[in-house]
Amino acid sequence: MRVALTTYSTKPRGGVVHTLALAEALVDLGVDVSVWTLGRGGDQAFFRPVDPRVDVRVVEFAAREGEGEDVGARILRSIDVLREGFDPARRSGEYDVVHAQDCISANAVGRCVRTVHHLDTFTTPELAACHEKAIVEPFAHVCVSASVARELTDGWGLQPTVIPNGVDAGRFVGADPAPWRDRLGRYVLAVGGIEPRKGSQDLLRAVARLRAGLPDVELVFAGGETLFDYCDYREEFDRLAVELGVHPQVLGPVAEDDLPGLVAGAAAMGFVSTKEGFGLAAMEALAAGVPLVTRDLPVLREVFDGAALFADDPASIAAALRTAVEQPDLDRTERGRRLAARHTWSAAARAHRDLYERLVTGAGRN
Repeated sequence: MRVALTTYSTKPRGGVVHTLALAEALVDLGVDVSVWTLGRGGDQAFFRPVDPRVDVRVVEFAAREGEGEDVGARILRSIDVLREGFDPARRSGEYDVVHAQDCISANAVGRCVRTVHHLDTFTTPELAACHEKAIVEPFAHVCVSASVARELTDGWGLQPTVIPNGVDAGRFVGADPAPWRDRLGRYVLAVGGIEPRKGSQDLLRAVARLRAGLPDVELVFAGGETLFDYCDYREEFDRLAVELGVHPQVLGPVAEDDLPGLVAGAAAMGFVSTKEGFGLAAMEALAAGVPLVTRDLPVLREVFDGAALFADDPASIAAALRTAVEQPDLDRTERGRRLAARHTWSAAARAHRDLYERLVTGAGRN
């Protein structure tokens, strides 16, 4: 079986991490996999080495310096460039299944399966149209949690296949936290860009409250920015940080080999997204034995109930973080480790392969 997995970036965003891990687990099962993506900012490869058995195709996406390209125009150009590179008419005979991992690639590659990691509400017209088309036009859908699958059923009458994420737990078990603790001290970690969906401002406010009693606790952000333009949100975040007297350490993208130690070194992870599909970074924290504080969303209750502390607003997030930092629950920590160990990429790949086989025979459409 020949499968194309498509994504919109080479950067270490959650959907890209998912795409690469799934591709490598599928080739372990004997599936012939190509991964197609856009190479932004001159990238000619992904943020980490990829198993050489995976056929990687990076389509150049040139920057347009000084032209003032807004978000909507960049989205439309992303779709056009990936479509031209992928050439759906040609690839329809080359692959048994084309599986898009995001709305940009789903708009670009023609007839496809789509993984809906989470649903968003966009105000940019081009992005809103991209989001809607990437839900209604694919002939089959995958969701990484039952909660998101219910949203697709309620909103569009679809019946997605639920296949939870895997996690490479072994990378995080026993990771050495010492270099990061020596560098950063005691810290609450957030993984991802500073953006509305990640609840970054709420976490900032929560850590300001936390520091009133624990002034040595730092706030650390790791990860790159998203494709979208959240400059206004970031400017407000920076203004608020000064007002609150919190000085977050924003590391940007962290090297793949360094990430496990950074996660393991955290006193707690603050995972307070307002929308999520699964929570891969949070699952990695559990694998490392790090206390997890997450927003009380149905999807995160589904995935992390019994292994995390839940909160709704800055005050309750601060209280949960204080409990996590000062009173780690060893039973909860062990439940988290076991939960992470159960979510393997090999299991996710087997479920995907089974779905592809049903789709090829016409039995798996929703």
